[in-house]
Amino acid sequence: MGVTSGWSYRRAGRAYLAVATARLLTTLPPAHIRTALRIARCSAAPADVAQAQAARDAVVAVSTRCAGQGCLQRSLATTLLCRLGGTWPTWCTGVRTVPFRAHAWVEVDEVPVGEPTPPGYYTPTLTVPCRSRPERA
Repeated sequence: MGVTSGWSYRRAGRAYLAVATARLLTTLPPAHIRTALRIARCSAAPADVAQAQAARDAVVAVSTRCAGQGCLQRSLATTLLCRLGGTWPTWCTGVRTVPFRAHAWVEVDEVPVGEPTPPGYYTPTLTVPCRSRPERA
């Protein structure tokens, strides 16, 4: 996908970097992803909804995988792009049992950002919030 007008090369470059790094992280086991994210979140401020949504929009604009079914890569890239801006949303993975579905997303104040499902639709199994917020699961 191309970069839309009004974007700076720097912003697009950061989005591409976050997407590429996220792609590498998706190859790791969940425990290693969690460890990497815990290290990356150091000294980041909590992200607000606007920051997390802007990061998600940027990631989706530069990656067809992130724009489609690649929820793990999209959520990781969104989180990493926020981190490049000095903030951190809560990164989450979770499940729904009936029907079974697994999903990864970012949220702010326990509200999913840019997701079509309401809060609580998925049960979080692994989260990495900003250090100032408690971890779930």
